[in-house]
Amino acid sequence: MPSLNDGAERITLRIGGVSHDDWLDFEVDSDLQTPADGWSFSVGNVSDTLPEEVQAGARAELRTGDDVIMTGQVDEIVDDIGRGQHTLALYGRDASAVLVDCSAPIFTARDMSLQEVIAQIVKPLGVTAIRIQAEKPLPSKKASIDPGDTAWDALKKAAEASGLWPWVTADGTLVIGGPDYSTPAVDTLVLRKDGQGNNLLRLSVTHNVSARYSEVTVLAQGHGTANADGKHDRRCTVRDTSVPFYRPRIEVVADTDSDEEVQFRARKIMADARLEGLLITAVVKGLRTAAGQLWAPGQRVQVKSEKHGIDDIYFVMHRRFSGGRGQQLLTTLTLREDGIWLPDAFPKSKRKRKGKGKKGKKDLWNSWEQIDNG
Repeated sequence: MPSLNDGAERITLRIGGVSHDDWLDFEVDSDLQTPADGWSFSVGNVSDTLPEEVQAGARAELRTGDDVIMTGQVDEIVDDIGRGQHTLALYGRDASAVLVDCSAPIFTARDMSLQEVIAQIVKPLGVTAIRIQAEKPLPSKKASIDPGDTAWDALKKAAEASGLWPWVTADGTLVIGGPDYSTPAVDTLVLRKDGQGNNLLRLSVTHNVSARYSEVTVLAQGHGTANADGKHDRRCTVRDTSVPFYRPRIEVVADTDSDEEVQFRARKIMADARLEGLLITAVVKGLRTAAGQLWAPGQRVQVKSEKHGIDDIYFVMHRRFSGGRGQQLLTTLTLREDGIWLPDAFPKSKRKRKGKGKKGKKDLWNSWEQIDNG
């Protein structure tokens, strides 16, 4: 294993049989909420012609040491030659790029498992490694793909019906699910006034009320079938008592399979709203935690900042590696409130959240009131 956070660690881009790790500058993004995570690399003072293997559309793998950071494709190559200067820039995305770019196969099916629906959407596009990461995903009573839907749009629709979300892991596996908040924090990030034990280069904390709601109501209907009549009065209201003023939102869903699906949608809208209420950006040296694990979205991390008055566990939603020749190797982490995103994937883990929050702080499950009117 390379030495931890010592600045000597390098990110290697492998395309075909060609590898390179001496970059003028680079960025590698990974975000659980953004489809098709992206990367960019640039090389200055290019002296050789571009290897034949390095072409737009080629499979690419990003590694550091023995660890895979991302698997995907080269989207764009810019070969720029000017007076006394020759630079090469490469841009690409992870293995979900084809799902974002291409249309889903058109089909209608009934009484399929979530795994079967997902496989029928993505396997024709070459995505075969699929994992369901949830306790009890709902079966799909009806799956319908409309002409023009991208594969990613179809994936989101199927996943959100069970309160889940799709993303792609470093090795290219498509995951449909959510986080398990019972997993331990991978590191502790410290910002003390006296500087003792500090490992944070920067910590920014933003509180935002513009996306918060005191009440979310989902109105829905279900089409009739040969065996059952349609239902036109599905409804679920969720209230967040931690919002001290009246901020309502009503969402209308055209077609749902069950009352439980309506409940999932209402809770997810409320969870997403609360998620936007707190944004923490942390910048640290190197690519790894103190224990040598690569930073990655989906991790949980303890943050202690005397100046901000926080000592709690937060969820890593987004991670960016950046650096280059003569630059410091940095990781930027986007942190959100723990236990909020996709709360229905592993319901039992929501009660295992640990951390020393501020006195009187209410967690998601103590501040929500669900009123089922369907």
